[in-house]
Amino acid sequence: MTSPATTLFGMSSPALANPRKHQEPGVRPASVTAALPSTLELLKDVHLGLAVPCQDPARLALLSGHYLYYHYGCDGLDDRGWGCGYRTLQTLCSWPEGQSSGVPGLAALQGALEDMGDKPPGFRGSRNWIGCVEASLCLEHFGGPQGRLYHLPRGAELRGELERLYSHFTAGGGPVMVGGDADAQSKALLGICEGPDMEVYVLILDPHYWGTPKNRCELQAAGWVGWQKVNHVFDSNSFYNLCLTRPI
Repeated sequence: MTSPATTLFGMSSPALANPRKHQEPGVRPASVTAALPSTLELLKDVHLGLAVPCQDPARLALLSGHYLYYHYGCDGLDDRGWGCGYRTLQTLCSWPEGQSSGVPGLAALQGALEDMGDKPPGFRGSRNWIGCVEASLCLEHFGGPQGRLYHLPRGAELRGELERLYSHFTAGGGPVMVGGDADAQSKALLGICEGPDMEVYVLILDPHYWGTPKNRCELQAAGWVGWQKVNHVFDSNSFYNLCLTRPI
């Protein structure tokens, strides 16, 4: 597997994705209540073509391999407000080949967690969230990539884990699932970049998109995938779990 890092260099006008404000769980804006098709064509490697977030980066590391972008409603199920963890997990399951074959649906994920005893009876078919711990269990259960868990007591401590993330991506690692408590919105990290002024950026893939994306440029322009400063992404007072994917 090769890293797509070289596709980022040489791009002009580096731009950062704008941090998005999502609806509270269960709240749906009236403008986006239309139903989606039962199955959408999933887009692959939607970060490709993005400019680096700064001029002359000191270090840059991106995931290897390929992935599919899973997001709210991509299979026709309206999971807005509760499904972001499942969608991020599905993105992890699609790595490293970037294929949907073998990626479990939400019902299968819930059923597996209930069957293995991690969740109580009745979890199957619910709208309960999952996080990185459940994701690591499901990766093992379904024979996906390995999921290695790390816990950060506070988001402010993420800077102390930057070397771990650099090592992960440079060693051929895949997407990293991230979730917390005060910041409970699941997301995936696809890369990390350090500027010449020591400012650090992470490449974020946000599963909260609802709609039918035509291409990766549309997602990039709207900020659903893009570079963000570390101190803008992570709540310093929230704990975080990270699930780092590696080949089996």
